[in-house]
Amino acid sequence: MRKNAEETGDVILQVALTFDHDAISADVGEGSRVFERSVGELGPRVGLPRILALLAQESIPATFFVPVHTARTWPGDLAAIVAGGHEVACHGWAHEDHAALAPAAEKELIERQRSALTEAVRTLDPGAAAVRGFRAPYWSLSPSTLAFAEAAGFSYDSSLGWEETRITPVRHGDAHAREVSQLGSAGKLLEVPISRWLDDWAWFEPGRGGGPPATPSAFIEVVRAELVLAHERALNDASLRTGVLTYTFHPECIGRGSRFTVLAAIINTARTLPGVRFTRLDTAVARVSA
Repeated sequence: MRKNAEETGDVILQVALTFDHDAISADVGEGSRVFERSVGELGPRVGLPRILALLAQESIPATFFVPVHTARTWPGDLAAIVAGGHEVACHGWAHEDHAALAPAAEKELIERQRSALTEAVRTLDPGAAAVRGFRAPYWSLSPSTLAFAEAAGFSYDSSLGWEETRITPVRHGDAHAREVSQLGSAGKLLEVPISRWLDDWAWFEPGRGGGPPATPSAFIEVVRAELVLAHERALNDASLRTGVLTYTFHPECIGRGSRFTVLAAIINTARTLPGVRFTRLDTAVARVSA
């Protein structure tokens, strides 16, 4: 097995396997359905143990975005993630839609979730740093979400798709009108870009009114092609080498049956490319900030 690039030579491309460990957090409110909760529970029961075993086998660090509800309902999952050397980052309290919250409620929620998740991690690892990362549930942000996250002390967000791999500052104060948009100023918070194209949920769980779920082979074709092309671009443009190609997965989704083969496809393809490093997002952000 090939080692990560930081152990063997220069880094050409950083790759992040990130997992939103939602479990049943989005399905505990009024009107939630028993079946939807049962599907979410496949994450703690089946998906997460399978994912952690693969990451340990391949010596790959990852980032897990964990709602506080999941961390408190399945504390053993949080312990296993921390014990595996992985990053724990925020993903709401109970997978709230931030765009639907009043400003005061959203500000309080962002502050409270970071405090609670940091406390939970430090119970397991007293020397752990405060939680650095935030990802909005559903990738749904209000106009104030990023400003509140920055003020709460987060180092990075991973909810926007305006870049492919470059890590860049977020922007505050955008004003949009039909005639013209006025773009705001750069903030201190850094943005680690994501894409629905690289999200298992968009492929396998299209939801009501969507098309049929994709086959694992179709998704594998895309994730491999994106990896090879990102590596080729970074070979030709050194400014891209501090960026990160970020995949988004959900244990209850990617951890099931043949879907799980997508992870092996990414790992095996990456091992054929010189200078690829699998990374936690906090590590990638620290590299940019250094």
